[in-house]
Amino acid sequence: YAFSTENWKRPRTEIAALIKLLSDFLKEEIPEMLENRIRLDSIGNIKKLPLYVQHQLSKTSRATKAGDMMQLTLALSYGSRDEITQAVKKIARKTVQGKIKESQITQELVSEHLFTAGMPDPDLMIRSSGELRVSNYLLWQIAYAEIHVTPVLWPDFRDIHFYQAILDYMGRDRRFGKVRSK
Repeated sequence: YAFSTENWKRPRTEIAALIKLLSDFLKEEIPEMLENRIRLDSIGNIKKLPLYVQHQLSKTSRATKAGDMMQLTLALSYGSRDEITQAVKKIARKTVQGKIKESQITQELVSEHLFTAGMPDPDLMIRSSGELRVSNYLLWQIAYAEIHVTPVLWPDFRDIHFYQAILDYMGRDRRFGKVRSK
């Protein structure tokens, strides 16, 4: 979650610093992403970003498109409520145009119209800084995700904290709405 729709409400100087950080990351990390076979994707309202960032994002995505070891998806100018609203608008337009019947509107159809279409839903959501909220992030997709909360701030989050989250996750009984297994 690199830059939320709510981040646009921050002071201009802070926004400029965040955008520069993003632009620098996109330029500087290409060699490491290529070396580690990481494919970069993004979700969100990308058109709200400055043009030079859109171009750098597109360039980095193209350069890493063959990555087959990991997919890194940056949420940029992203808010889940905005994402769901955009999906509903697309479905409504198709319904008015007669391309979709009301009876065809399913959870799967909604998922196909989200920014994350084609991506698996998260199994684990790690929430740093001890905050007990999801902050308008992947609200549709985290319906059955396990949530791990750590008091560690994101800049201080290290491998050991990630391993703790994975161990915590491994101890969970994932039921997806069903009764507890015996």
